Amino acid sequence: MVIVALVLTHWTLSIFIQSSFHHRYASHRMFWMRRSVERVFHVLALIVQGSSYLSPRAYAILHREHHAYSDTERDPHAPGFFSNPLAMMLQTARRYTAHVEGWSKPEARFLMDLPSWPSLEKFGSGWPSRLLFGTAWFGVYWALATAWWQWLLLPLHWLMGPLQGAIVNWCGHMYGYRNFETDDRSRNTIPFDFITGGELFQNNHHRASGRLNFAWRKWEFDPTYAMLWLLSVVRIVHFTRLPGI
Repeated sequence: MVIVALVLTHWTLSIFIQSSFHHRYASHRMFWMRRSVERVFHVLALIVQGSSYLSPRAYAILHREHHAYSDTERDPHAPGFFSNPLAMMLQTARRYTAHVEGWSKPEARFLMDLPSWPSLEKFGSGWPSRLLFGTAWFGVYWALATAWWQWLLLPLHWLMGPLQGAIVNWCGHMYGYRNFETDDRSRNTIPFDFITGGELFQNNHHRASGRLNFAWRKWEFDPTYAMLWLLSVVRIVHFTRLPGI
């Protein structure tokens, strides 16, 4: 069905942008790209995430705080301190908003080498933009939906970014197996992570936060890494950072 295919396509594109650009590039600088390509990723983030757009800069600050304080009271999203994912993400949203609007005071170590496009981030984070994208998705469903139950999928498009983040941050520290003994509660939820593009290899990632491939064992698979590898073959991204960058 068209609507189901649309949801799956949007989910896949959104998680790829969040995993590759926001997480591995903006937060950890695991690979390098030219500024022109970085700008393309900025625009793609706005288009794909739409009404749930996340500023790469604010996301990176938040995520660096998560690694520094993982599963402690200072962690922006530590499941152990909340009764449900919604309560956890509401706190995360407050911290994220503080970074977006500039009234937070993050440590200097979290502010180094951040990708930034202030005008685009301001537009994408504003309510006019969110309403515009939200209305556009409503129009798509008005034109393509053929059954009442398909309308139940519409909110997924509006909340895609935060929803994917909630799944990763809750499940990745609550459910699954551990390859490594780390100082936090991180876990690998599933060995073939097509759901969140490799993001649910949280234990592997917290064991080696600078490692581009989140899969570790021979039976684990990280699809975002596979896609980035293909992009590196055609030299859109570069796994080896240039000197001085």
